[in-house]
Amino acid sequence: MVSIPLRDIPRHHAARLGMDAIAVRVGDQSLTWGELDQRSTLRARSLLARGVRTGDLVTIALNNDVQFFEWTFAIWKLGAVPHAASWRSSTSELAAMLELARPTAVIASEHERLANVGALPADWGLDGAYAVLPDAVSPFWKAMSSGGSTGRPKIIVDHKPALYDSQTTYLGVVEGEAVLNPGPLYHNAPFSMAHNALFKGNPLVNLAKFDAEETLRRIDLHDVASVNFVPTMMLRIWRLPDEVKAKYDVSSLRNVWHMAAPMPSWLKRAWIDWIGAEKINEAYAGTESVGATTINGVDWLAHEGSVGKPRNCEVSVRDEDGADVPTGTIGEVWLRSTAPERTYHYIGAAQPANDGGFESLGDHGWVDADGFLYLADRRTDLIISGGSNIYPAEVENALMEHPGVEVAVVIGLPSEDLGASAHAIVKLNADHGDGVTGPDLIDFLRSRIVSYKLPRSFEFTAAELRDDAGKVRRSQLREERVALLEAEQSQARGTV
Repeated sequence: MVSIPLRDIPRHHAARLGMDAIAVRVGDQSLTWGELDQRSTLRARSLLARGVRTGDLVTIALNNDVQFFEWTFAIWKLGAVPHAASWRSSTSELAAMLELARPTAVIASEHERLANVGALPADWGLDGAYAVLPDAVSPFWKAMSSGGSTGRPKIIVDHKPALYDSQTTYLGVVEGEAVLNPGPLYHNAPFSMAHNALFKGNPLVNLAKFDAEETLRRIDLHDVASVNFVPTMMLRIWRLPDEVKAKYDVSSLRNVWHMAAPMPSWLKRAWIDWIGAEKINEAYAGTESVGATTINGVDWLAHEGSVGKPRNCEVSVRDEDGADVPTGTIGEVWLRSTAPERTYHYIGAAQPANDGGFESLGDHGWVDADGFLYLADRRTDLIISGGSNIYPAEVENALMEHPGVEVAVVIGLPSEDLGASAHAIVKLNADHGDGVTGPDLIDFLRSRIVSYKLPRSFEFTAAELRDDAGKVRRSQLREERVALLEAEQSQARGTV
């Protein structure tokens, strides 16, 4: 095994590929390996002068710009730890995250909002005076922010040191091939995919912001071989007019990944028919790196709906008492890493339950006779209505098969007679959603899901329901609507 400190990656590839070889493209901007090495060194010297030392957290709340990579490598050059936070968060959300992180420095795209904590702009640090940088390796290669489903912040610190094993392959990426990252770098999967491409020396095409047609254009223009999507992105690409999709050559793709959110079976089949089953891959994992399951499209066709078999972990499905359930029975999904030591720790949250090394990410699912894992939903999202279990993802996937629906989120609301009832929050598609009503959607769903799973109420909204990584704060949506219901009921009682 040949391990390269992450601090040395830009210099290593500048020497190997040439100073003028392109490392990163974002829109019309580009950064060569020589520039990445030089600019990250200057920024590292400025951070050093500001007091950043080995092991310190440095928060980067930056948009998808070439500067993001200059800062991550600058931080690694000091043996410090990059802490990625969403630049889109409100001032109060960012303040809460910074209270947990207590970083030595903060670099922010909108630094004016964080002036009270001394946030520095993204273009700061290029005039740093010469200083010898420490010969240090960051003890943890990244720390990722998470609001979780409840919105309570925490930081997930990855225990892997800032070293790259040049013999490893990340998500099947082949050396020399172009890699596309369409997702926000403050999320774990895009951060990991983009940086691992650079570690290997691959040219990286990074979108400033996801756009369906621009994604296809960049794949065609740069002969992109590998990309990592969330299902929302794949839905928006698929719903482009056929004549738009036909404008672009995507034959260079050989390694299309999706993860981070449930994938509707109909949409996956559409992509398999378009791109080819052997090119479509899915992963189920958490930022905690406890373990992962993966599945290729060829296996998926034989195990429709599965998220795959375990990689570097064991899977156990258990009932409420912690006992293993029979094959094919739904229970809580637990993973145990095959790594000899713990893979992460939290800042701002208690460590989750750990039973003999097994940990739960909060999902329900089952394993079939061939050892393939299937997910039902998160345990906190389960709706028990009239004694029957309703898994929101199943209803949402059926709803989004309707051409007029862009996004759907299903939550459980209190019901006097059923205990809870399914409530669908729907954002309609601008091109095909005009005039679509709740009764229309019920008629559409009747042939797709059993009657007790049908939503009892609908709410139509123009608001974004999922973020750029396909995540939804379902608990927050439910709490807001329950509070509104309680206020209406209280007002009604007061008028009687």
